[in-house]
Amino acid sequence: MKQLRVGVIGAGSNTRLRHIPGFKEIEGVSVDVVCNRSEASSRSVADAFNIPRIASHWKEVVADPEIDAICIGTWPYLHAEISIAALEAGKHVLTEARMAMNTQEGEAMVEASLNRPDLVAQIVPSPFTLKWDATIKKILASGELGDLREISFSKALGLNVDSDAPLNWRQDRSLSGNNTLMLGIYYEVVQRWLGEEPDRLLANGAVFTKQRRKGAAGELVDVEIPETIDVIAEYESGLRLLGRMTGLELGSGSDGYVIAGSKGTLRLDLKAGTLSKTLLGGKESVVEPAAEDVADWNVEADFVKSIREGAPIELTNFEDGLAYMRFTDAAIKSLAEDSAWVSL
Repeated sequence: MKQLRVGVIGAGSNTRLRHIPGFKEIEGVSVDVVCNRSEASSRSVADAFNIPRIASHWKEVVADPEIDAICIGTWPYLHAEISIAALEAGKHVLTEARMAMNTQEGEAMVEASLNRPDLVAQIVPSPFTLKWDATIKKILASGELGDLREISFSKALGLNVDSDAPLNWRQDRSLSGNNTLMLGIYYEVVQRWLGEEPDRLLANGAVFTKQRRKGAAGELVDVEIPETIDVIAEYESGLRLLGRMTGLELGSGSDGYVIAGSKGTLRLDLKAGTLSKTLLGGKESVVEPAAEDVADWNVEADFVKSIREGAPIELTNFEDGLAYMRFTDAAIKSLAEDSAWVSL
């Protein structure tokens, strides 16, 4: 088995928690170099995980002839540039979500991946529903819910409540682009279940703290990304998608999905960790996924399997990432046009 040598660019919390340990657990895979935002932080990560080398710039990792694959753990502002450069240099790519800053960058990433079909180009998937995805897809395919009428999701956070807090990276368009709160990562799941995109969308949102400091002692800057957003999307079949994302709630908040059909309803409560089903004339009951349908975090192993065996990328390929970038871009466009309907 040929050794697969991975270079890490951007060692944030998920990279340290998931990606580096995940790669190091796989036989014949090594993490050989890391490049973080500073030499000191790169050295800290290298020491913590016994990574033999550090790089002073991400371009050094991409150009390194000893590296076969790149794991990108930066904020979205570098995902497209690094991904495209890595593919052009003949490296496989695993990039942290969200895919890119906007649809245009996502399209460029897809084009770069199509130019190198011999390389694996994968995005870290939305992980929150992995345990239930296969079960939900089976129930939808069975038709027992009847005609689908409405799917809704909601996620409440408190990260935008404190008006004295500095701008966080999710609010910083220069780092996050058009990605808004966790809208894209929650929509990605609906796309996964349905296998199709809506026809049109409208969004309404608000910013209550109009300016924040960029850094604890930095200059005041305008806040451009909504602190709260509601989205309505419509599919060709007449199905409606309702999404609510807010950063304005303290406390436990909401977190979950509801799928409503003409004969039944599925309710996935991510806070409680339960999936329940209610059919016409029946009582609500908990659905326990069969053991063979339960999935867990397997991102690094799936990436390596695709490289070694040519296995197709199921979670998540660049084309699927581009679809959720179209959705988040449409939400921002609708906001800019006074909550007008926007075609996808």
